[in-house]
Amino acid sequence: MIVGIPKEIKDNEYRVGMTPAGVAALKGAGHSVIVETEAGLGSGITDEEFIQGGAEIVATAADVYSAADMIIKVKEPLPAEYDLMREEQIIFAYLHLAPEKELTQVLLQKKIVGVAFETVQLANGGLPLLVPMSVIAGRMSIQIGIHFLERQNGGKGVLISGVPGVLPGKVAVIGGGTVGYNAARQALGLGADVTIVDIVPQRLVQLDDMFQGRVKTLMSNAFNIANLVKEADLVVGAVLIPGARTPVLVKEEMVKDMQPGSVIVDVAIDQGGSVETADRITSHSDPTFIKHGVVHYSVPNIPGAVPRTATFALANATLPYALQLANKGWKQAMKDDPALAKGLNVADGKVTFKAVAEEQELEYTPVEQVLG
Repeated sequence: MIVGIPKEIKDNEYRVGMTPAGVAALKGAGHSVIVETEAGLGSGITDEEFIQGGAEIVATAADVYSAADMIIKVKEPLPAEYDLMREEQIIFAYLHLAPEKELTQVLLQKKIVGVAFETVQLANGGLPLLVPMSVIAGRMSIQIGIHFLERQNGGKGVLISGVPGVLPGKVAVIGGGTVGYNAARQALGLGADVTIVDIVPQRLVQLDDMFQGRVKTLMSNAFNIANLVKEADLVVGAVLIPGARTPVLVKEEMVKDMQPGSVIVDVAIDQGGSVETADRITSHSDPTFIKHGVVHYSVPNIPGAVPRTATFALANATLPYALQLANKGWKQAMKDDPALAKGLNVADGKVTFKAVAEEQELEYTPVEQVLG
């Protein structure tokens, strides 16, 4: 199989879909790898390093898409890439299709085999290709939040740790999964007053044990969230339903009750967002806007700001699945690995992930039917 690695074109996205070690592994398995020139520079990987791994360097994204049987990238294809994709090509990336109707239609029309990193799911419910970026996004949400709490950046001027004689800032984490846990961990390490909200009682017990009672836990319901958000200096939206649009838990009226200069970091924005007032996607070059006096940060590719770390963490997780797809072909690989089969969102012009079909009111075709 010919595997292609294009340069990412999303605003300030410096990650790349593969490392030289991944190239070497694919080459060792008998495959060819083509990489767009300078695709890895943002992550500190040179063309020469890719060549050492066994890749061929090509001049343009069009060269990659025209030759490759499988495209491995980080973020979903953007409009500039739509015409480059070939019929029945495999696209292995973060797709986040639930809120992306236009992209979904393009993938269906071209009969693309769309395998989404974020919905590959183990039997125990784990999301192995989402976890590395969720860890990074959760930890970064706090350093981002405290930056924008500074007065010159639009915030109320709160030092999240406090100082002797002054109480620490309050951090509300909405969602107790991987993002939420890592956000809470980072905030606690800085000395903040941290509360995590989750809807699963057993998860709250786990979090209480993990943090040995140093982080407060709260059952998720509208009343509790409203009271928590009202008092928070920093709110982190960390809710996830795999492959589906994120439920809106922080309503506009709740945001209106927050103190001016408070900050919201909605990590869930790439799946539609969990905060009603985070009603537009921002970018690393223009990351925030103010609504009802509250600073909103709604960048969908947070880990793209630390591409060196993020690229290697992501590639460590995706490579085994990429090898399965290349070695066996996508159908056989998915028949052999149920976790990988859950990553299939579209194929043969059909939507094969139920949450995407329901969100966009499209016909749903079970993966098993497509695989035959």
